[in-house]
Amino acid sequence: MEDRESEPKLVLVFSGKRKSGKDYVTQLIQDRLGSEVCCILRLSGPLKQQYAQEHGLDLNLLLGPGPYKERYRADMIHWGESCRNKDPGFFCHLATRGAREPVWVVSDARRLSDLRWFQSKFPHQTKSIRVQCSDTTRSQRGWDFTPGVDDAESECGLDSGVDFDWIITNEADAPPLDEQLKPVLKLAQEAASSVINIL
Repeated sequence: MEDRESEPKLVLVFSGKRKSGKDYVTQLIQDRLGSEVCCILRLSGPLKQQYAQEHGLDLNLLLGPGPYKERYRADMIHWGESCRNKDPGFFCHLATRGAREPVWVVSDARRLSDLRWFQSKFPHQTKSIRVQCSDTTRSQRGWDFTPGVDDAESECGLDSGVDFDWIITNEADAPPLDEQLKPVLKLAQEAASSVINIL
């Protein structure tokens, strides 16, 4: 049974394509709120850790942005799917273990099962946010279409069928991120203030 005291007051579940800027946006939120109030949870972290352990690979290189990760990406996706087929919340559970902050920011939800796990565990606290930008912008950030990756569920699982609470457009010609994130930050500050007075 979950420790009621460690239950989050707010869970912000982010999704978006590769190079859409999810990490940048979620880091911005943590910077605004402070790390004592807000933690960033990465579902890919425990996945890579488990995959590296089972396959005898270098976890640090797997966590990095270089070619090592890309070499194993397709197989890692396939392996992750088989784990999720057995237990859809496997990586969500691992990622949240030990989180004690009142605001949880999940930086990389990729599938409907990820979002549904948080919605079922924390139905009143969970909000979903999509970070988007054009393929042109993604390309400028180093994205290149990779068959077996960019057309797989890990990239396309939340493209449709989800009514997101907020959609953030991370483009040069979009409204400033601080402006777009105002309602998200307001909700987070209200949630955190019930535990720690940060207002």
